[in-house]
Amino acid sequence: MKLNPKIAEFLAPNKKDVSRILSAIKRYDRIAIFRHEKPDFDALGSQMGLATWLKDNFPNKEIRVLGDNHVTFTPRLYPEMDRLSESWFNEPFLAIILDTANTARVADPRFKKAKFKIKIDHHPEVEKFGKIQVVKTNACAAAEIITDILLSFKGNYVLSKEAASYLYSGIAGDSGRFQYSSTSEASFITASYLLAAGIELTDVYNRMYQKKIDDLKVTAYILNHFSVSEHGVAYYVLDDAIQKELNITTERGKENVNLFSNIEGINAWCSITEDPKDNCWRISIRSRTTPINEVAAKWEGGGHAQASGAKIKNLDLLPEFIDDLDKLFR
Repeated sequence: MKLNPKIAEFLAPNKKDVSRILSAIKRYDRIAIFRHEKPDFDALGSQMGLATWLKDNFPNKEIRVLGDNHVTFTPRLYPEMDRLSESWFNEPFLAIILDTANTARVADPRFKKAKFKIKIDHHPEVEKFGKIQVVKTNACAAAEIITDILLSFKGNYVLSKEAASYLYSGIAGDSGRFQYSSTSEASFITASYLLAAGIELTDVYNRMYQKKIDDLKVTAYILNHFSVSEHGVAYYVLDDAIQKELNITTERGKENVNLFSNIEGINAWCSITEDPKDNCWRISIRSRTTPINEVAAKWEGGGHAQASGAKIKNLDLLPEFIDDLDKLFR
């Protein structure tokens, strides 16, 4: 089968970049992998998938993963992050920063001490950093780019079931299980290579989306307290008191945002969760087809066309924020 040029471009990353990345990996005995704070499936799936691949193929190298653990994905789906003393960073090491558009969002600032930095990302570029930069905004996930890079390395390298499972979780998570508009033919082809490594889809999805009985109370609260604007923007608000009552953390406030994804008459949907630590309200925004990332950028956020984040300082600003989204559908 002959692939069309668009798909071939996805599956064959720039040869010069691929060669330089592999050379850097071979050159450094100590490699630390970073990603953005408050990680999602793609950030952790990319990080753990690449780390596992490196450990499988370069067993004599020291591979470390840095950042904050996830409140529910760790350790259910991904192992805990490494905890390193400051002295570890005093010796030369390679830093690979994944799924992060700007340095301010990197979960551990010690990546700055690296002798050599590589950036791999699929978000619209906010800041250039790293001696090597691979930014492909038409990829559905950073894990998709990383998989294609690993498959492009020349040599007798293995892609283990464990590494493939992590990478698949990143692709499935950021593509909404292949439902978002960022999904392409190339996404499915890339995923097929991961399936060929022997991953068990049922096991991966069970661990990704497993819920507890107490989680039903959160869902019930949201279904009884959501609002819908005149032009189909659905949203729910979880203040600090409600979070305590439901026994959830701020990070978990957005877990139910996609309850509204397939409801007729709803064009965009949001979670609005109070974050007392940062004295703000964090917003996760999704839409079916209409780009919402420009609205997110206006409200101290950004992201993808149909999946973005934003924040407001107080609830007095919520009507204005919802009105900005509402205007997209008038």
